[in-house]
Amino acid sequence: MADLNFEVSRLGECGITSPMRGTRFVNDQEHVLYHSNLGEIESFLQKGSQPSRFEMAGPRDKIFFDPSKLQCGIVTCGGLCPGLNDVIRAIVMSLHYHYGVTTVFGFRYGYEGLSSNYGHEPLNLTPQNVNEIHQMGGTILGSSRGPQDISDMVDTLERMKVGILFTIGGDGTLRGAQSIADEIQKRNLRIAVIGIPKTIDNDISYVQQSFGFETAVTESRSALYSAHAEATGARNGIGLVKLMGRESGFIAAYATLAYSEVNFCLVPEVQFTLAAFLKALKLRMESRGHALIVVGEGAGQYLMAERNERDASGNIRFEDIGLFLKDQITGYFNKIGMEINLKYIDPSYMIRSMPANARDSAFCLLLGHNAVHAGMAGRTNMLVGFWNDRFTHLPISLAVSERKKINPQSRLWSNVIESTGQLREIL
Repeated sequence: MADLNFEVSRLGECGITSPMRGTRFVNDQEHVLYHSNLGEIESFLQKGSQPSRFEMAGPRDKIFFDPSKLQCGIVTCGGLCPGLNDVIRAIVMSLHYHYGVTTVFGFRYGYEGLSSNYGHEPLNLTPQNVNEIHQMGGTILGSSRGPQDISDMVDTLERMKVGILFTIGGDGTLRGAQSIADEIQKRNLRIAVIGIPKTIDNDISYVQQSFGFETAVTESRSALYSAHAEATGARNGIGLVKLMGRESGFIAAYATLAYSEVNFCLVPEVQFTLAAFLKALKLRMESRGHALIVVGEGAGQYLMAERNERDASGNIRFEDIGLFLKDQITGYFNKIGMEINLKYIDPSYMIRSMPANARDSAFCLLLGHNAVHAGMAGRTNMLVGFWNDRFTHLPISLAVSERKKINPQSRLWSNVIESTGQLREIL
């Protein structure tokens, strides 16, 4: 069993007493175990080695930066996600009220805001002007996709005397943050780079859950309710709902479990044949007279013509599996002479632009606070993770080493199969 390296980089020794009072400080010997299975842990102990473990997140009694001299920056990148404004607000409030940091720059439109080529003036973020932003969806900083010149961005940080840069984004954003941290190290600068994982798809490795995911699952239920009502309200009705999830089908899987009327759940990680799926759907219609189908956006791409186009982040532009299935289902039942009434719903952009729900909002608050604590303690080239219901420090290099996906042999996928009753033969 491989011993994963969860060691986080530091800018130096922490010699300044934290101004925080009335809190429980975390010491550097506190860790969160990666493995939760007793047998896995015992195998390490039998070999005389320590089990793989994360450094625990939280405030330290000694910090690296002098708050009276510190200036910070925040950037949001990639697609929208519920909770972005919550995280921005939490970072600003924690810097101000926990540490007394008064200058926080909000770099606009993603990494463009750090580039000299665009001329985006940064916002001055204060407790007053972020006080109510958590009630809104989206991000007050704006966002963008695509890389910028790393050297140019570090020049901006150096010129503006930024000591901690907080990067809020997914896989591409984190890779950019890693490159920024590497360039900072080459220049021997005292600038920390702290990531907060933002991906509605919940696909960051070694992170139990990313913010916005729970809100996405919750909000998807409205589409599923509507699709089910349409299906049961018509003779031979079929409701088809496409949910976000390019390479990881967690939203589709958990939405299926949250609304157990779903009859078929199709995700990117589990291939299916069109012929077997249509045959199973026909059997469902003959026996029950209605069906509800949930499909993740990255599912079934191998059934369609391959596209070579890429977006600004370098991601392949996927074909629309929802429209493809709609046409295939309609054509199949027309061919066999069976009348159906199909309604197709794609709520993707409605969901991702929503404000965070209560639990996600609390999660965002704690992510923001722990990001600030990590930065103040001189950690860098890392992100704030969440594992076994504890907040953790995680090297960016490990987080971007692979994409987290549903394991078809996992208990999660078995639960989906059991909930839907869909035939394993179609998968």
